[in-house]
Amino acid sequence: MSPRVAVIMGSTSDWETMEHCVETLKTLDISYEVRVLSAHRTPDALESYVEDVEARGAQVFVAAAGGAAHLAGVVASKTLRPVLGIPMGTQLGGLDSLLSTVQMPAGIPVGTLAIGRAGAVNAALLAAAVLALEDSEVAGRLQAFRDGQAQKI
Repeated sequence: MSPRVAVIMGSTSDWETMEHCVETLKTLDISYEVRVLSAHRTPDALESYVEDVEARGAQVFVAAAGGAAHLAGVVASKTLRPVLGIPMGTQLGGLDSLLSTVQMPAGIPVGTLAIGRAGAVNAALLAAAVLALEDSEVAGRLQAFRDGQAQKI
């Protein structure tokens, strides 16, 4: 099955947080693919991957990075698909990553979520909401997830 969501991390150390994104996508039965690619260390491989996974059907990108956190912005510059950025809490409590992700110049948008685990989970849920616009099955699973959240209170 082609991935509908491409999850990209700037470093393997981001997995501890990003596994929550992947688990949420699994819960919602949304196909995904995970890659570790860096905006700074592997820019050519990143560009090739974005082009390839989009051609294979990816509709939403989730990009997580710490420090300068340019990953989501670079991905957004290479696709017209929605890009959801997750700042990683590496230095300065993640504030550096948050500002690097959220302060995109006008013209290349990145939807920025919370730092860390909450952002990872919410990125999966937001990706599902985007997919649900044209997929009633995803919409139903997302509604069931939300109903389950209400039952947990």
